[in-house]
Amino acid sequence: MNAKAKMAVPESLNEEFYQISADIIQSFNKFRPPLDIFVFKEEVGRIAPYYKVGERLSKEQIEELSGLVKEGLIFVSRADHVVYVKHIAYQLDLVLVDRNLKESEIADIFLEALTMRMEEFLDQPIPVVKQKLWEDLMVLTEYLWGDVYRIKALAKRLHKEHSLAKHSVNCGVLGLTIFIRMKFDAFANKDITRNHFNRLTVGLFIHDLGMTKIPAFIREKPKPLTTDERTKINKHSSLGYEMLSKLDLKYKEIEACVIEHHERVDGKGYPQKKKDKEITQIGRICGAVDSFCSMITKRPYAEAINIEKAAGSISQDAKYDSEVTRHILAWAMTVKS
Repeated sequence: MNAKAKMAVPESLNEEFYQISADIIQSFNKFRPPLDIFVFKEEVGRIAPYYKVGERLSKEQIEELSGLVKEGLIFVSRADHVVYVKHIAYQLDLVLVDRNLKESEIADIFLEALTMRMEEFLDQPIPVVKQKLWEDLMVLTEYLWGDVYRIKALAKRLHKEHSLAKHSVNCGVLGLTIFIRMKFDAFANKDITRNHFNRLTVGLFIHDLGMTKIPAFIREKPKPLTTDERTKINKHSSLGYEMLSKLDLKYKEIEACVIEHHERVDGKGYPQKKKDKEITQIGRICGAVDSFCSMITKRPYAEAINIEKAAGSISQDAKYDSEVTRHILAWAMTVKS
């Protein structure tokens, strides 16, 4: 935010503004921007209306607006944050160039954008849609690579209602949170490669890919599953693994998340009955996070469980890697349910 402009806003005006960059202004509809625009009047030291939604900018105003943006005199209201979030969600890479957004606002944008992309991908898991999701996830990894602890703001915003897309986003965000906590020294010493980070991020988000092959009426059934329905559900890990080739996603980190997230350290998981360290570390993380995220959202067949209670429960369950669940519990203790 421009400090001079912020200081000049009258105390009686209970509103905050932030500067708009040239990249952001160019992403708006040229003649009809999606939100109100304000200009800082230097001669009187005040913010004043420049454009109101519903109006139409003239060619002269568009040229003038471009010049005012370059001078750092154009602002939008934080009261329009919801509109701004939806706009940026469609062009997610803009979060990397807008230096005036708060970390919490960027987290809102990521959650909106990634949930939207996951919905599109899970509805149509084909290469062209996968590519859009991949590009947005690379924006996330670029953002986190500069400071991995930015993940904290995202992890405070997990979805509370269940859907396949929302569950996928929750698992992606929390999975990264736990991975980063466990790999503190590796990140500090730069022992984690960017490619590894990119691919495990994608894996955590799309681990439930195979669920797209399971009929929605089974996935969302409010009553206990029949034996046949449970058998179909249990095939989703293998089905997802088979889909990776057609999507050009045959990377070990992604494969581990997709095929191993229902393996258990006691050997009683599926589909390969792996146990202990036969399961990759990222597979163990994904498995515990997948179960935990299912517990803390409201599902068709069960109410959400309090975050701390769910973390306490999973940390005592011998089916999961104790190091992973210890970090889930530690994270949960820092978050208000």
